[in-house]
Amino acid sequence: MNSPLHDTALFWFRRDLRVTDNAGLYRALKAARRVYCVFVFDREILDALPSRRDRRVEFIHQSIAELKDSLKKLGGDLIVRHARADEAIPALARELKVDAVLANEDYEPMAIARDARVRESLREHGTGFQTFKDTVIFEKDEILTQAGGTYSVFTPYKNAWLKKLDDFQLKPYPVAAYAKHLAVPKIKLEMPALAQLGFEATNLPSLGIEGGEAAAAALRDDFVSRIDGYREARDFPAVRGVSYLSVHNRFGTISIRELAAIAHAETLRKKNAGAETWLSELIWRDFYFQIIYHHPHAARSSFRPEYDAIRWPNDAALFAAWQHARTGYPIIDAAMRQINESGYMHNRLRMIVASFLTKDLLIDWRYGEKYFADHLNDFDLSANNGGWQWAASTGCDAQPYFRIFNPVTQSERFDPKGRFIRRYLPELNNVPDKFIHAPWTLPPLEQQARGVVIGRDYPAPVVDHALQREKALALYKTVKG
Repeated sequence: MNSPLHDTALFWFRRDLRVTDNAGLYRALKAARRVYCVFVFDREILDALPSRRDRRVEFIHQSIAELKDSLKKLGGDLIVRHARADEAIPALARELKVDAVLANEDYEPMAIARDARVRESLREHGTGFQTFKDTVIFEKDEILTQAGGTYSVFTPYKNAWLKKLDDFQLKPYPVAAYAKHLAVPKIKLEMPALAQLGFEATNLPSLGIEGGEAAAAALRDDFVSRIDGYREARDFPAVRGVSYLSVHNRFGTISIRELAAIAHAETLRKKNAGAETWLSELIWRDFYFQIIYHHPHAARSSFRPEYDAIRWPNDAALFAAWQHARTGYPIIDAAMRQINESGYMHNRLRMIVASFLTKDLLIDWRYGEKYFADHLNDFDLSANNGGWQWAASTGCDAQPYFRIFNPVTQSERFDPKGRFIRRYLPELNNVPDKFIHAPWTLPPLEQQARGVVIGRDYPAPVVDHALQREKALALYKTVKG
């Protein structure tokens, strides 16, 4: 048996808030005789958040509490700090006199810059820093074109991804087998309360959202029991068709290898169309990670630079109507109430509201991307950026600029009975199904009779879709020639 490389090491949890099948934790436990564990509530991130009632912070706090208990049961513990991570990690490494700091890789530009600062600070004191692949199945340069470049179109990337996939990439890391190397340092180990971090409790409990591995496993089991219908059900926001695992994927309370293995096995075993479609969604996640890693400019500007020349009107009143669910288009307003009230938005609705903001209201996609970044529980830079640029036709493998969602027909197709609309817009409860998608077409006398007068009880449409479509086409043609 090989001797450990280090006497002591520090494992730094980031977006991998679990013990089970944690690649970096496994590597740390194999590499060192004693492993201390730490999580930092990073002030560089938290201090910039616009609200002190942020559901994500509460979700992370719950997950960290469970993680700490899990490590205790295995003979270790978790050091929890509230500080700038790029300062706290080197300082803690010196305090504990560790030989190395290990962590799982993060591919976002801000995280890469942070890790570079940490690596340099540790190097100055003779401490190593090593990261491992855990968040994705394939990373960085593992999936390349035949010419050695990176893919910017999804389908060829997906085909190459599937061709390279084998059991090795899906094999779990047996953390528990090496748990004897977990150690408890003789330093402060108390976990700060949410209030000590400067945040307040949110409505997470009433939403049925809970952090931690146990909650993630329960959602996984529920989804697997209905995965067969995923392909058909995933587009309808009024039904329980999706996995609801996105926030757990974001913060790593469940392993991506485990989820991909389930989808892959179900696809092979039963030729399951639902599982195959879900696996494709997981591949999209890898695709967007490699896009943001290889093309960091996309985090702040258009992936296709020519689209940065668009002169968006950016009407402030129209943007406010979109933000506050007052556009007069029920499917848009219901979706925006969903995100405002819960921090969640169904994926089909994300596409519809993004198309509406950019191609009906003619507002720069970055406005919407920032709003989602501030409000989504599962906000992930790579996926959020990729989705917005797809809708705005400025990104890789994006929807052509001349394909513009009609919010009424989208509503009729994916919420035919108006069940989702009525859930979030109860003021429209008395509107018949025939008119629920465009209530302004309900005859005035019937509006009065049903107590839903457009312009009084519910807004009139802020724009005319047909007119705005022509404006959008003209706007895009200014850069397309």
